[in-house]
Amino acid sequence: MPGIVIIGTQWGDEGKGKATDALGERVDYCVRYSGGNNAGHTVVVGPEKFSLHLLPSGILNPNCTCVIGNGVVVDLGVFYQELDELASRGVTVDHPLISANAHIIASYHATIDKVSERFAGSKKIGTTGRGIGPAYSDKVNRVGLRIQDLLNADVLAAKVEAALEQKNQVLAKIYNRRPVSAEQVTEELLSYADRIRPYVVDAARVLNDALDDNKVVLFEGAQAHHLDVDHGTYPYVTSSNPIAAGACTGSGVGPRRIDKVIGIAKAYTTRVGEGPFPTELLDADGEKLRQDGAEFGVTTGRPRRTGWFDALVVEQANKVNGTTDVFLTKLDVLTGWQRIPICVAYDVNGERTDHWPMTMFDLEAAKPVYEYVDGWSEPITAARTFADLPYNCQAYVRRLEELIAAPISGIGVGPRRDESIVINDLA
Repeated sequence: MPGIVIIGTQWGDEGKGKATDALGERVDYCVRYSGGNNAGHTVVVGPEKFSLHLLPSGILNPNCTCVIGNGVVVDLGVFYQELDELASRGVTVDHPLISANAHIIASYHATIDKVSERFAGSKKIGTTGRGIGPAYSDKVNRVGLRIQDLLNADVLAAKVEAALEQKNQVLAKIYNRRPVSAEQVTEELLSYADRIRPYVVDAARVLNDALDDNKVVLFEGAQAHHLDVDHGTYPYVTSSNPIAAGACTGSGVGPRRIDKVIGIAKAYTTRVGEGPFPTELLDADGEKLRQDGAEFGVTTGRPRRTGWFDALVVEQANKVNGTTDVFLTKLDVLTGWQRIPICVAYDVNGERTDHWPMTMFDLEAAKPVYEYVDGWSEPITAARTFADLPYNCQAYVRRLEELIAAPISGIGVGPRRDESIVINDLA
């Protein structure tokens, strides 16, 4: 199974980093194919906790070659900050390969991101303000800066000047901000050129050659299905394609090279930012899930919105992504609940629907229809086989499996790397 994609099936923060890191010991390449440093992965190795925003989670495994694909937008300052922080903590880091075609987040992208969100007021999207959306907008508008441009100072200077010609007009006349100096931006970006030059590659060729050699390549999606710009809760989405199909366009491999798609689902549901969330809890139960699950953004520190497991959310993601296996995370957080609700349908304006609504206005009107299962009180963090779990816990997992139309092949029972149950081989 040389080509494996890991995707989030909800709104992100499902624990993809844990699954990617666990599989990383068994794969040869780990690839980020979408998003930027608006994503966040937490990986716990023994007593050590590592927060990654741009680097692939496989970076912690010394035998895994990490690649940042062409579908990623790269903040070079964050890129080197993460590498330097890992090195300072004693982690041996071979700098990851980076696609020559990946786009760069310049300082003016973050500026535009922040002022436009403030300007939107109550209609804001809830971005992280890190420039991801504006960088992707420049990419689509064909005025973006790419990693390869760092290798030619004249080309970079011309592209920065062209990109700022219109942006400075917008900043000054609409947002009442000072224009950005093209020379200053160029100088800042060129300061990274010598350091990054040895790691710039034709990533598509590298990865296809690896697959030709029967190497195992793990494609790590950032964010999640329901934040996908095409298939998510638009406009409350990210600016790229974190779905499994995005692994092909974001790294340069064909769809026939993907052998397995692993969907990551949290045992309840969370969301960061604006947008519809049918099972959201705005009461003490929601706060308990937030505190017990440490539901605060890795990248922003923002408290996550919390709610019960929504089977319609995950089933839709599994269908669109062709999910072959599901890894269920944070099951241990539900220990101690007497009864656990599961959303099995929606009431949309008085009519029941058992599937994800076609339109956003139906989704915004959706009210969850719950089924209740008995909870468990026994701690499960030490469980290493499915049989080790309490009976009611097993019943909860099996019911979810029925509802989401995909086999649950792995379970996270704690934050550490080794606190997992493997039911079926994921690799």
